Amino acid sequence: MLEPAYQADVVVVGAGIAGLAAAHRLTSAGMTVTVLEAAHDVGGRMSTEKVDGFRLDRIGQLMSTSYPELRLTPGLDVLALSAFDPGVLLHSDGRHHRVGAPAPQGGARGALHAVRALASAPRPVSAPRAPLGTAVDQARLAAALARLAGTPVERLLARPESTAGQSLTARGLPARTADGFLRPLLSALLCDPELTASSRCADLALHSFASGRLCVPEGGAEMLPQLLARSLPAGSVHTGVRVTSVSTTSVTTAEHGEIRCRAVLLATGARTAAELLPGLRVPDFHPVTVVHHTTDEPPATGAALLLDADRGGPVAHTAVVSAVDPTRAPAGRGLVSSTVLGRPPADIDTAVRTHLARLYGTSTARWETLAVHHTADAVPSMRPPHDPHRPVRLLAGLYVCGDHRDTSTIQGALHSAHRAATSIATDLEATGSLHRTDPLPTVPRAA
Repeated sequence: MLEPAYQADVVVVGAGIAGLAAAHRLTSAGMTVTVLEAAHDVGGRMSTEKVDGFRLDRIGQLMSTSYPELRLTPGLDVLALSAFDPGVLLHSDGRHHRVGAPAPQGGARGALHAVRALASAPRPVSAPRAPLGTAVDQARLAAALARLAGTPVERLLARPESTAGQSLTARGLPARTADGFLRPLLSALLCDPELTASSRCADLALHSFASGRLCVPEGGAEMLPQLLARSLPAGSVHTGVRVTSVSTTSVTTAEHGEIRCRAVLLATGARTAAELLPGLRVPDFHPVTVVHHTTDEPPATGAALLLDADRGGPVAHTAVVSAVDPTRAPAGRGLVSSTVLGRPPADIDTAVRTHLARLYGTSTARWETLAVHHTADAVPSMRPPHDPHRPVRLLAGLYVCGDHRDTSTIQGALHSAHRAATSIATDLEATGSLHRTDPLPTVPRAA
């Protein structure tokens, strides 16, 4: 019997970071891989808009230097990360309270530096305490974060599960500390303003925070998919190709008909994956809106991430991003990027400007709005019970990966790609080698 003719060992549907990372691992294992993307560029939700020399992230999820998959993913070894320095500023009662970044080595030492009020004006005697409470409260929080940093991930995932919000009261910390610091921090890390996510996912987020430093990719979020795409063999990535159906041995495209293969990996968003494979679970999503402003007189908060401990407006977190990563703005201009979680207000620009004026303690009337990016399906929800290792192998020859199969983070997307690539390689190795005789159809290549 003649061997069937294949055009690739694996066809990856979707050129987000999960699909590209999996393609890189499979290519490194000696397989031929074709990546098909319906859009005209790679990256999916991790896109960066260029406006007059500014680089504006569409979602701009926060990252941590401690993410293991950033070190383990081939192709990302040259990724430059710009860390928030000194870490986090908490706005409370009209004052800024600085929370120092973890020590460079992470772990038990330096998990949290002391809080320091930065406002010069004296505070009334009747004013509430700092968001982290007394010195004793701060020491208790530092100890709790140090324990999280030193706890293996497997043990965190084995803990009893509730919601992230409910778990705040079970940590043995004062209410002021939990509500004034952990609640706004977790909301920013999980993109979940009501903290409905699994408490295990919250523990993972705090573990990453306490083990490393909050950061963003230098040059914009698009740098991750761009670096992954560039490091794949020429001709591997094809954009502007819509996949209409999939099976274990082929995909059908609207533009080029059928492409035969040994395995198919769906690396699209959850909704698109379910359209191609009815029956796949589609989670709820957290909407995210990012508002970008520019000013020639940026606030004097430096490269810190600013959180609102009082939750007195729509902005969950904001930063002078040009101070964190100077490549994102032209020389002499400041770029302020602010994130609104949940349903945005009707007049979002006015509401955000008003809130930012309070947070930064300066007038925002002359700030120029560069872009307002709203993404309804920005981040998959992780309500309990949540399995952060959902199966990536549906059956032999058909696989799925993405942040909806793991945790709703960049780490989760890359980790799901790692798991999927390992599963595919194991299955294909068991079936032996192929004889490929047909060339791939000519399709547009990624820029």
